Formats: sequence, C-alpha cells, structure tokens
Amino acid sequence: MPMRVPDPRELAALPYAHRLEPFAGELERESAYEWVHVDGREFDDVDGGSAHFSESALSSVTLTRGRYRRALFDTVWFHNLRTVGSDLAETRWMDVECVSGLLAGTEIHGADIRRTVFHHCKFDSVNLRVAKLKEVAFVDCLLRDVDFGGATLTDVSFPGTALDGVDLTRATLSRVDLRGATALGITSGAEYLAGATISTPQLFDLAPALAQHVGLTVTDDDRR
Repeated sequence: MPMRVPDPRELAALPYAHRLEPFAGELERESAYEWVHVDGREFDDVDGGSAHFSESALSSVTLTRGRYRRALFDTVWFHNLRTVGSDLAETRWMDVECVSGLLAGTEIHGADIRRTVFHHCKFDSVNLRVAKLKEVAFVDCLLRDVDFGGATLTDVSFPGTALDGVDLTRATLSRVDLRGATALGITSGAEYLAGATISTPQLFDLAPALAQHVGLTVTDDDRR
C-alpha cells in the first residue's frame, strides 16, 4: 500500500505553535534553537555548523552559501525555504515538514533524513550522495539533476513528483514507491531500481535505460 502522506500544514496548526517566539538574532555554530520562529530572514555566508533546531519554524528564510554541516533539524517546519550554494552535508532531519522550498546547488550528502515530507519543493543540482532517507515523501516536487549515488532509500515515495536527470548509481532501495511520479528521468543507475515499485507505463519509459544496461539492442529494422 502507498504510504499515506499528510496534507501540508499552516503555521498555526503546528502543535507547538503557541510556544514559538520571534527570532531576530543571528545563526551561530553549535547553538541550540528551540521554539523559535525565524521569519523573512536572509542569512548570507553564515556558519551554523552543528546547530540544533527543535520544535521551531522557519518561514521565507534564505540560506546563501552557508555552512550548516552536521546541524540537526528535529520537529521543524519550513515554509518558502531557499538554500542556494549552501552546505548541509551530514545534517540530520527528523519529523520535518518543508513546504514550497527551493534547494539549488545544495550539498546534503551523508545526511540522515527521517519521517520528513517535502511539499511543492524544487531540488535543482542537489547532492544527496550516500544520504540515508527513511519514511520520506516528495509530494508534487521537481527533482532536477539530483544525485542519490550510494544513498539508501527506505519507505520513500514520490507522489506527483517529476524526476529529471536523477542519478541512482549504487543506491540501495527498499519499499520505494515510484508509481505516483509524473516523470522518471533517471539518467544513471536505472539498474539499481531493485526494491522499487513502478507502474506498467513507467516500465515502458524505463525500458531503453534497462535495455542499455543489459546490452540489449532493440530495433525494428531487419537490415543487417
């Protein structure tokens, strides 16, 4: 059965919304941020490595060329998040909801992402190599030039999402549901789709890549 994905929530619907306090400070390394609402802020070239966000909300926030390696996002709500050229490698995401986000040229390799939903998000040239994704849903998203090389995907679904130029080389998939994806543009690593479920029409879309992998020539021309 496909994983049930909840609808995106508004800020006021968060169970910890009544605890949130406006945040007007700066993001710093190894700092803890609990019950904060960061709204309408731009952080350029900031080092927030190993920071810890819990039961917090970030809306209309832009992270440009930032360094947030090994940061923890635990029960965090993102709305209109923009990350451009930022380093979020080896970050941990738990019980995160990201709505209407843009992640461009972002390093998220080696991340641990669990129980997380991305709604209406655009991933453009995002590095998710050797990341671990478990119980993650990409809903009505666009994944363009996203690298899942060597990543582990478990209980991951893509309802309404288009994959364009996705690399699955050496990825490990388990209970990955691709049936709801609107496009399966897998440029590399189609042979690593074991553990995924696709529809019959999607199989026809993938046939050229799979045939190339096994060295099968497909032609209707009987000339030699």
